[in-house]
Order: sequence, then C-alpha cells, then structure tokens
Amino acid sequence: MIASVRGTVLAVRLDAAVVEVGGVGMLVQATPATLAGLRVGAQATLSTSLVVREDSLTLFGFADADEREVFEVLQTVSGVGPRLALAMLAVHTPDGLRRAVAGEDLAALMRVPGIGRKGAQRIVLELGDRLGAPVPAAGSASASDDRRDQVVEALVGLGWNARTAGDAVERVLADAPGPVAADEVAGVLRAALRTLGGGHG
Repeated sequence: MIASVRGTVLAVRLDAAVVEVGGVGMLVQATPATLAGLRVGAQATLSTSLVVREDSLTLFGFADADEREVFEVLQTVSGVGPRLALAMLAVHTPDGLRRAVAGEDLAALMRVPGIGRKGAQRIVLELGDRLGAPVPAAGSASASDDRRDQVVEALVGLGWNARTAGDAVERVLADAPGPVAADEVAGVLRAALRTLGGGHG
C-alpha cells in the first residue's frame, strides 16, 4: 500500500498529475480541486490509495487523509469503483458526501455523473453511518459547502456538467480573498461563469 507520495510535480493534466518520487515519475489520478492546488516544479505531498487490478496498478491522490478514507469507504458500495468514487469527490467534499448520505439527499448524490436514483438509494442504504458525521469547522464550513453545492447545481442547470462546474467553483473559492466573499452565492456564481466563459463542459 502506497499511503502517500511527496516530490516535485512534473506535470499536471486534466485528471492526473505526475509527481517525481526518488527519480521515478508517478502518475496520480486526482480530483480537479486537488489538481488545482498543484504547480509544475513545486513540491507536493498527496495522500494516496493504490488500486490493484489484474492488468493495472492505479494510484489515486488526495489533498488529505480524510479524502482518501472517504474514497476507500465509497468503494465498499456495490457498483461503486474507484473512478466513480473519485467522481463523487470531484462534485462533493467529504463532508458534503457525509451530509448527503446522512440526510438521504438523493438529489445531491445524483449530481455526480454516473449515479442515477437507484444508485443513490443504494449508496445511502449501504453506507449508512460508515462515513461518520460531518466535521464542524470554524467559520461555518457546513454553510460554505452548502453554498458551494448551490452554485454547482445552478451551473449544471445552465448546461455545464457537474465536474466542470465543480472545478470552476473550487477555483473561484480558492482565489476568494476571505470567507465572507466565498460565502456570497451570487458572487461565486458570477465569478464561476466568468471562469467558464461561453462554452459548456
């Protein structure tokens, strides 16, 4: 099990990054939000999960250990593989998923590409409380995440796919000068639309 990697970022792609560890370039699949925090030539540390198949070894990287643990728990659900688990974390934060499962919020889970109503029901049923309770943080993290989800949902309604919308919102929130600006739904939506430009994802 490769629990983490630390090294120089050699490349950042749309769905993965290459991190040099001990002279070896390791391809690490990751969410748009995690990839947005990486810079070519800079040092990076990622929590990782190695998925072993008969014909492949795939390394998935995360901003922290909590994301990795949620990723691994999600795969215990019937029909949820590593790609779908990563897609869920691309649309929702770990706490966002905890709230969706605990509150049986099927609509939130169905915002993930590849998850329909039956799949969302199965996720809620099989996960139960295994993801744990959302972790409260200073500055009302719950409210911030709810607002993030509102903006993503609005962008999806305007024609962008959930992954593209989530990536744009994460970029906007990362550049926000402070929590007050980040909490303004209309402002985040306008900024995300400027980031996305005219084309739909």
